[in-house]
Amino acid sequence: MTDICIFWLRRDLRVHDNRGFFAALESGLPVLPIFIFDKNILAELPKHDRRVDFIMQALVHLQKQFNSYGSGLLGIHDTPLQAFQTLLNQFSVQNVFTNHDYEPYARKRDTEIAAFLKSKHIEFHTYKDQVNLEKDEVLKEDASPYTVFTPYSKKWKSILKPADLHAYPSETKLARLYHNANLAPLPTLDDLGFEKTDMPFCPPLMDTAILANYHLSRDIPALKGTSQLSVHLRFGTISIRSLTALALQTNEKFLNELIWREFYQSILWHFPEVVSRSFKPKYDNISWRNNKEAFKNWCLGQTDYPLVDAGMRELNATGWMHNRVRMIVASFLCKHLLINWRWGEAYFAEKLIDFDLASNNGGWQWAAGCGVDAAPYFRIFNPYLQTQKFDPQWLYIRKWVPEVDSLLYPRPIVVHEVARRRCLEVYKQALHEEASLYPNLGDKI
Repeated sequence: MTDICIFWLRRDLRVHDNRGFFAALESGLPVLPIFIFDKNILAELPKHDRRVDFIMQALVHLQKQFNSYGSGLLGIHDTPLQAFQTLLNQFSVQNVFTNHDYEPYARKRDTEIAAFLKSKHIEFHTYKDQVNLEKDEVLKEDASPYTVFTPYSKKWKSILKPADLHAYPSETKLARLYHNANLAPLPTLDDLGFEKTDMPFCPPLMDTAILANYHLSRDIPALKGTSQLSVHLRFGTISIRSLTALALQTNEKFLNELIWREFYQSILWHFPEVVSRSFKPKYDNISWRNNKEAFKNWCLGQTDYPLVDAGMRELNATGWMHNRVRMIVASFLCKHLLINWRWGEAYFAEKLIDFDLASNNGGWQWAAGCGVDAAPYFRIFNPYLQTQKFDPQWLYIRKWVPEVDSLLYPRPIVVHEVARRRCLEVYKQALHEEASLYPNLGDKI
């Protein structure tokens, strides 16, 4: 039996500039790429899930590339531990390579796999690949983690070195893949118990014109003014190093958005408890109304606040929502409707094709006021003023809410001024602060 090493694909579904894949290809042994369709994760997902469809299409794209070198990608539908138990019975595995993952489940999973492989005298190698700077690389002078973005970003920029953006040309080493014509074909969506969706897969395109004007167009939802690369960053079909290098040359505002992504990853790494509680514990004392009918209206885009409804309908129809609108709909749920941010976080987690635990959790806690560097609780987005600023001609609204100008579009489910006063009072009671000190701020944003 031929000695081989395994490269375990996870959030890095590409052949180019893939650090762990490059290390495996440089190991001196033939490399078998694998992807585990983790039963622990898939069991929790709806059967019509755009993300599973995207992953499958990305893997088929990889499979074609590997096949052209006489190799292939092995897809396994199982739990990770059982998958590796099976692999060791089928192949003479000497090493396993992969890239770091920072989420609590992934950390527990990797600890379990590393221990299992060690018991079989197999080395487990992991590498930094989905972020530029990770774990303890960006810390305060006292070695504690940053919890405010601006000083974090300044430190991040001060310590990022050209070597951090070094490309790993894994795409040039594919002749070192394991050659085996008898590998089982990839399972299909139907094999996994999932349905085909409307999710397209196209290789990522970095539009330099959009990035050059990003600071001018990023907040206008009617424009194609954002990179549209979030799903590619989420599943690693694009290299964060190449994208960061382009951002450094093109647009600092876009670079800052990439740093926000790493800031939230840092928070999740250092404070994994944010998955289940507010970063600021006293915010868990808020007496949420949690009206199920109001939540349903929000989910369906039937709040009769046009910009909020447009955002939710875009999400439901496409699996994506413009970032400015994400902030507006999140603020509306938490503060106008007084519904627990965890409800909205869970809905986004189910619907977003670019769902990322760190960013989703960080964004929702920011909107609710309970997270790191969060909007203060008395900052309440006025949906009407947000519309005037970012969709004044209602181009985005009319695209997603075509009945907005007709009698079919009823009155709002809540009055802004009433909701705002109610929110300030509820937060004040929970936080024991004097909200009346800020009587007008919410109407200015």
